[in-house]
Amino acid sequence: MKLNSFILAALIVVLLFGGIGVSTALNWWQTESSKTPAKFVDGEYSGQYNPADIRGSYTFGDVSELFEIPLSDLAAAFRVPVDSETASFTVKDLEALAVDLPVEVGTASVRMFVAFYTGLPYDLSVAEETYLFPEAAPILKAQNKMLPEQVAYLESHLVPINEELNATSPTPADTQGTPPSTEVGQADRTITGKTTFQNLLDWGVSQEVIEKIIGETMPAPQVILKDFATQKGVEFSTIKTQLQAEVDKSE
Repeated sequence: MKLNSFILAALIVVLLFGGIGVSTALNWWQTESSKTPAKFVDGEYSGQYNPADIRGSYTFGDVSELFEIPLSDLAAAFRVPVDSETASFTVKDLEALAVDLPVEVGTASVRMFVAFYTGLPYDLSVAEETYLFPEAAPILKAQNKMLPEQVAYLESHLVPINEELNATSPTPADTQGTPPSTEVGQADRTITGKTTFQNLLDWGVSQEVIEKIIGETMPAPQVILKDFATQKGVEFSTIKTQLQAEVDKSE
């Protein structure tokens, strides 16, 4: 049986839009990415969103809506101005605000803050050296939902005031026109906000491995990892975890 061009065109339209309709009904067809974190699957918190699954691409608006946290609290805790742009502020952009600090304040910090704010469980062994700004402490304590171990962890993981002063004040080396020392974390071989690519090489991580993790040619050795991540728009915490694993292997 031969089909004329009119019937053939009609069949194509029906098949195309009919397929989309079926996909939509079955929730297979999505026109935009879904920002929905995983949920706890068992225990007391079953069915609730897991803060550990917050991604760097989430906005403050997403976090506020998903975990029912006022935007004003998120903004105050992370030193983000409260205005018409607050809801669209991307979580991963926090690393740019804290780029000069030797400790990490970024996506992992938001995950930890949300868990502490809502009283949800959070694996502190994964948090490692994740920090929060001092402004976050009174906000979290006012909720009175933190677990005992979370309270203890918070007290020792607030950005120290002296560290903030050091990050904004010139060192003697700076005033003499020479670069500041990059001997950061040499004693314990721990990657921090001041670790350079040269530190990684000194700790036994090959350039080949470094380039595989960062996904491109390694920049100049004196470049700071956190600065590199910020410039490339990637999460420092992600590459930090992978590189730290390589550092630990080389011991």
